[in-house]
Amino acid sequence: MVPMDIDQRRPGRSTLLSAPFEGRTWREFGYIMIGFPFATLYFCVAITLLSAGAGLLVTFLGVPLLAASLGVFRGFGAVERARARTMLGRDVADPEPEPRRKAGALSWMGAMLKSGANWRHALYMVIHFPWAVSSFCVALTLMAYGWSMALYPAWYWVFPTFTDQPGLQLYGDGHGDGLYLDGPLRIAGASLIGIVLVLVTPWVVRGLTTVDRMLVAGLLGPSRLATRVTELESDRGVVVDTAAADLRRIERDLHDGAQARLVALAMDLGLAKEKLAEDPDAAARMVDEAHGEVKIALQELRDLARGIHPAVLTDRGLDAALSSVAARCTVPVRVRVDLPGRPAPAIEGIAYFTVSELLQNVSKHARARTASVDVWRSGDRLLLQVADDGTGGARAGAGGGLAGLAERLDAVDGVLVVDSPEGVGTTVTAELPWRG
Repeated sequence: MVPMDIDQRRPGRSTLLSAPFEGRTWREFGYIMIGFPFATLYFCVAITLLSAGAGLLVTFLGVPLLAASLGVFRGFGAVERARARTMLGRDVADPEPEPRRKAGALSWMGAMLKSGANWRHALYMVIHFPWAVSSFCVALTLMAYGWSMALYPAWYWVFPTFTDQPGLQLYGDGHGDGLYLDGPLRIAGASLIGIVLVLVTPWVVRGLTTVDRMLVAGLLGPSRLATRVTELESDRGVVVDTAAADLRRIERDLHDGAQARLVALAMDLGLAKEKLAEDPDAAARMVDEAHGEVKIALQELRDLARGIHPAVLTDRGLDAALSSVAARCTVPVRVRVDLPGRPAPAIEGIAYFTVSELLQNVSKHARARTASVDVWRSGDRLLLQVADDGTGGARAGAGGGLAGLAERLDAVDGVLVVDSPEGVGTTVTAELPWRG
């Protein structure tokens, strides 16, 4: 899942005047204020445990102490991910668990010490402390001075009323002389400076919390390798499900189509054989009908073989194969293929079936007059674009054909983009790795 900030999930954008009053600003400011004592606690615990564990490594006590310390740091990391999720809108997944081959204390200690995620947690507890202190000082100073000066006209009367000063003293020489914020001009100037600070503070706070988001995501979340492994496992499941669905489709087409037709053909030929001696004319008619059934069965088998992998694709490449698919579409289709060579056979097959399925959608649903297919290479990527001038409104919703097609492309690091405004037409762009 792609991390998303709170304000990215709602309509509208922050403006210079609205930012100081938005909930996001105060949540981020609260995150920094609360983060300071948390970071102090984490830092003290981390330095104490790591120092004690490292010092005791000369004895056996250092190993279990370090392992236990890493477990404590993972608990702190869970708290920080929860804070980031609640106050910053940054949803960071849990890190990968420690790999353990067998039960037992030694196995647990080995797994804890070998886990890179645990050591990233320890690093976070150490380096986040100086950043949290700096963020706390900057954010609190700007927020306090900004609002106090912006509202100075409402409270400056406190000084002449309850003290012997005409206003807030900026500096003095100790003998009664100094610069005070008194008089309409100075009061207005102080308020203006405060308003500027109030307007600037939310953007400074957002910059500070951006670093916090990066630290949480980079050190407390799963590693890139673990994320990639998870993606590959998901893609493998999609590939297996797709292959199983294709096998079921082939079995169904064989059972309901060519197989049933061949069974009927065998029965007709058997009847013709029985009538051959007593009624040759009737037998000849039955054989002629059986000949027609054979032609239909052969055509069905050719269509089925084309649906598995067309021979023209293997022999002549995408240009000829896509031209063949376009010729079977119910609307005129312009095909333009501009490739310097041929991609990997697997990618070529996926590209063929992608265009084939998209043109089937054009025939069945688009109510278009014309369509076009463009295929070209850009760097190490193969790009396909199928466009029509139909009614539009196509969506890659869950459970739909386009969603399934997007999952198939994603399984090979591909991307599917659908642009289908109502009444204008549909343009579907697919991007695949070249892997030639």
